[in-house]
Amino acid sequence: MRVLGADACKRGWVGIVLDGDRVEAYFGATIADLMAAAEAAGAVAVVGIDIPIGLPDKGSRAADRQAWAEAGVRRASVFMTPVRNALLAADHAGAVRLNRVEAGMGVSAQAYGLRTKILEVDGWVRGQDHRVGRRVVEVHPELSFAMMAGAPLRAGKTSWAGTESRRALLADAGITLVGDLGAAGRMARVDDVLDAGAAAWSARRVAAGAARCLPAEPEFFEDGLPAAIWT
Repeated sequence: MRVLGADACKRGWVGIVLDGDRVEAYFGATIADLMAAAEAAGAVAVVGIDIPIGLPDKGSRAADRQAWAEAGVRRASVFMTPVRNALLAADHAGAVRLNRVEAGMGVSAQAYGLRTKILEVDGWVRGQDHRVGRRVVEVHPELSFAMMAGAPLRAGKTSWAGTESRRALLADAGITLVGDLGAAGRMARVDDVLDAGAAAWSARRVAAGAARCLPAEPEFFEDGLPAAIWT
């Protein structure tokens, strides 16, 4: 069964496909392009994406609150997903104002900076042809790595120690990332590729029925999408 882990990068999206013992790397300018490239070699059953899926209309998501609590020393990597109206705001200041009214908090620059990618995935997921049988879930690589290691990783993902520990954890899980990786290796940073590998690890666990869900049951907002982070 083929599964895909996808991570946003500066130039688009990087993906790691697991197909039995095979590990394949892909790049796409958009999430749809990434899927097309990955599925040119065969259908993908589960996609794990490191981006919020299921946008709140008011308040905050239980998935984000629980992920923040579990991330430990890596909790800075977890942000509270802004409400949909804030993501649609024309500028950061406007997003902060709207989110304070509808969620009681501001919007981080990191979260607002990802608005284009968040809305891209939101539109793509809602526009999918559900007859294809592909399952799309939200993942968070730091939580995935923490589950592999048994505890949150202490070294940041852009440090040498952080890179090496993440690469080793993936290799121990049968996800060995070597060579130049083609377009994915040229277009994405090292930490983006490793995060995509962790996303693929969680996608494989979802496919096997072994993944954990935060919260225990997904939340649903007006967009009708299940809001949960899977590890």
